[in-house]
This record gives sequence, C-alpha cells and structure tokens, in this order.
Amino acid sequence: MAKLYFYYSAMNAGKTTHLLQSSYNYRERGMNTLILSPAIDNRFGVGKVTSRIGVSSPSIIFAEKENIYNLVKKYLKEQEIHCVLVDEAQFLSKDQVYQLTEIVDQENIPVLAYGLRTDFQGELFQGSHYLLAWADSLKELKTICHSGKKATMVVRVDENGRAVKDGNQVEIGGNDKYVSVSRAEYKRIFFDKGTIEPIQLSLPIEDKN
Repeated sequence: MAKLYFYYSAMNAGKTTHLLQSSYNYRERGMNTLILSPAIDNRFGVGKVTSRIGVSSPSIIFAEKENIYNLVKKYLKEQEIHCVLVDEAQFLSKDQVYQLTEIVDQENIPVLAYGLRTDFQGELFQGSHYLLAWADSLKELKTICHSGKKATMVVRVDENGRAVKDGNQVEIGGNDKYVSVSRAEYKRIFFDKGTIEPIQLSLPIEDKN
C-alpha cells in the first residue's frame, strides 16, 4: 500500500543524494519515477536536482501555486509512474502537501518528499509543517555540527561567516549562506550572547548511523 514519506534534516545531510539513489533503485528494476522540484530553487539550474557530491538528474519543476496532483496525472497519461519524489519539499504549500496525499490515496503511488524541517530562525516551513502532520512515515537523515553533536538546526550566515538573525524565510543558498548546527549551538548563538560569534563554515560530516 502506497505511503507519503517525509525525509527531513538540517542542511548537508544527503537528502538529494538519498532522493537520487531511491529513484535509481526504482529505475534499475524497470520502474518509472517522477522527480519534482520547486521552481524557486535554481542553484544548479531550473529543472535539475543536484547533490553536493555531484550526482544530478533532470526534474519536473512546479510553481508556487501549481496543483501537483494534476501535474502528476498529466504524466500518468503518458506512462505508468511507480514513485513520485519531491526535492526541497519545505517549499511546498499546505495545498500542495494535501495534493501529495491525493497522489498516494487516489492513485496508490508512493511519494517520497525530502526537505528541511526548520528555517534559520528555528521556525517550521509551511511544507514541512504539513508533511510532519500528514505524512505516513517520518524519517530523519542525520548530519553533524562542527561541535561534534548531531545537527538539527540551520543558521544563516553573512559573507563574513557571522550568524544572521533577521530576514526573509526563503533565501536560496548553499554552504556560502547556511551552516547546520546542533540545538545547543543554535541556542548559544541566538539566545546566550549579545554579540554573535563567527561560525566556522565547513562541510558537516555525514552521520553513518
């Protein structure tokens, strides 16, 4: 029976790599997958998902108010689809998360959504909010803070590597703008000090457990 899965984490936990591996596993068995990505995320070009280890795949982009269920049904007219995979799922709207549940419940197609849980201010993204509420299965992908603890939060930094407290929730960027930290480190940065200390920008080590 098909399910809606939400794979969530801080940045640099290998979400896109996991998505691409899942798609490959289906295709290796002769099954068709549909990879979806939000139009807003153009870091590696529109209509393309790319992991930080260099693996990539074409994707079907969806707009901010796109009806994803109708989009998938359009492709179902062309071929059977065995799995739908969604990159950067935190950018989904409430309606779009509901549409993912319709793909599962009405079409019996599993949906694997990958995204951040919280933004740089520690608040849930709308897409993540409703995926956490409505998904059949929640799976955390883990990564490590520079302190050595598990990273669960994301901090936005400026060009000098200093934490940014205010700004728009959505600002597209990679390691130049964001760093994953533990909750304890996040609290130290945002609540324990009047002056924000610089954060060392380094790629977290992926947790193998």
